[in-house]
Amino acid sequence: MIIGLAYLLVLASVPLARGRITALADVQLRRPSLAVAAIVVQILVISVLPTGDHTIHTTLHLASYFLLGAFAWVNRRIPGVLIIALGGLLNFAAIAANGGVMPTAPHAAGSVAATAAEGEFINSRVLDDAKLQFLGDVFATPTSLPLHNVFSIGDAILLVGVVVLVHVACGSRIVPRRFQTRAAIA
Repeated sequence: MIIGLAYLLVLASVPLARGRITALADVQLRRPSLAVAAIVVQILVISVLPTGDHTIHTTLHLASYFLLGAFAWVNRRIPGVLIIALGGLLNFAAIAANGGVMPTAPHAAGSVAATAAEGEFINSRVLDDAKLQFLGDVFATPTSLPLHNVFSIGDAILLVGVVVLVHVACGSRIVPRRFQTRAAIA
């Protein structure tokens, strides 16, 4: 949820940087159905149907990353997408190395009250003997924030990619003019 709020703040920053937010409508995304399918799968597995066969849940969770990777590949010429793909790849590496679950660092998990019923799939949790823990959810927002949560280096890189994509597409003053003219949003 905190990541969604960060994305909204990116959008809110466009007018402050004298960009035109309506220019996002001009971004020509290829194969958007790949991203929509991946997001639907993640929502179903994590929020709507969290109980059931663990193998099916983890397989679907990992498959959603393949869909997102394919979406990024076909849109790789859009500024910011390769940065977003790098963040997604780092998250995928941590999740794949840990059987379909993002490892959460114990020190970071203390800031989030994440409990699950027996047999419920949780996409991020503290694991015994986690692999690639440094790529997992090792950062935590302050507990004083109403939407405190944990996040990974991959999530942070994803956010940087979104900033680049949005500000280039919107012609913001944050992006140097020489990059605006060469950056084709197609």
